[in-house]
Amino acid sequence: MNSQTESSTGLVNQAAASPSADCQASRVSAVRRFNRFYTQVIGVLHEGLLDSPFSLTEVRVLYELAHSADPTAAALCQALSLDAGYLSRILQRFDKEGLIHKRRSEQDARQSHLSLTEAGQQVFEELSQRSSQEITDLLQALPDTDQQKLIESMQSVEQLLSRDHKVHAPVILRQHRPGDMGWVVWRHGIYYAREFGWNEGFEALVAKLVADFVQNYKPEHERCWIAECDGRNVGSIFLVQESESVARLRMLYIEPEMRGLGLGRRLVEECVNTARQLGYRKMVLWTNAGLHAARHIYEAQGFKLLSEETVSSFGRDEIYQDWELIF
Repeated sequence: MNSQTESSTGLVNQAAASPSADCQASRVSAVRRFNRFYTQVIGVLHEGLLDSPFSLTEVRVLYELAHSADPTAAALCQALSLDAGYLSRILQRFDKEGLIHKRRSEQDARQSHLSLTEAGQQVFEELSQRSSQEITDLLQALPDTDQQKLIESMQSVEQLLSRDHKVHAPVILRQHRPGDMGWVVWRHGIYYAREFGWNEGFEALVAKLVADFVQNYKPEHERCWIAECDGRNVGSIFLVQESESVARLRMLYIEPEMRGLGLGRRLVEECVNTARQLGYRKMVLWTNAGLHAARHIYEAQGFKLLSEETVSSFGRDEIYQDWELIF
């Protein structure tokens, strides 16, 4: 699922082509606009951060010194991606003002271990308190629902831009609850229009399938699982009754940042195992052709290809396949 993702009704689609030059330029402009806006919000353009005589970089150095076990200057350079000469000037200032203590390394006499003095610790704690209060004031200006939306958006940015792209919070699978169905339709509509150019016909299809599921829901025969990570919905899958002996896998979706973590396999396994436990004799699904990552997931569960055909839908021609799994 690195370059592919599962879609509604079991559809799986290839990664979108690289964005056009105009599209890429627009995205770059959007990121730069956000950067300008956010730096104004948090006040880092002020001469001193948090109404202090320290710059943003100097405060970052103080933070590392307060939370690291006697690091060396070289370790600080690596942790903060700072130029050695620039860091040296900052440390000279801190030393002159009595904020840091230097202890020569026993392993390498050319290196010194750094730590905050009592005065340095006091300065850092005052800055930390001011920072917390500023963020508190910023959040309290927003309704509770907007605060939660802001935090979730920040978490998305952090996950997408993290160097290892790993999600450390656990992912839970739970049954659906009010609000989840709207999320399923919304995410399908937004994601597949943006990434694959599918028109509103696809969103209409998802909305219809969701409405049918809710209006005709048979809890003794059907299921919906929502994958949740750190309080945020990141995936979905539906088990829908086709007949007394046949179940259908539908609306399998994974958020882009969750690809490659095994979540798609986990959702499919949960759906298939539950279908067996409920006494179904067969499970079916509908998917796109030629998508090897998705095919491996289904084949690993024992699904077999039945048929395929080319269909014009959602504004483009697609080759669709029918698969089945006999229990």
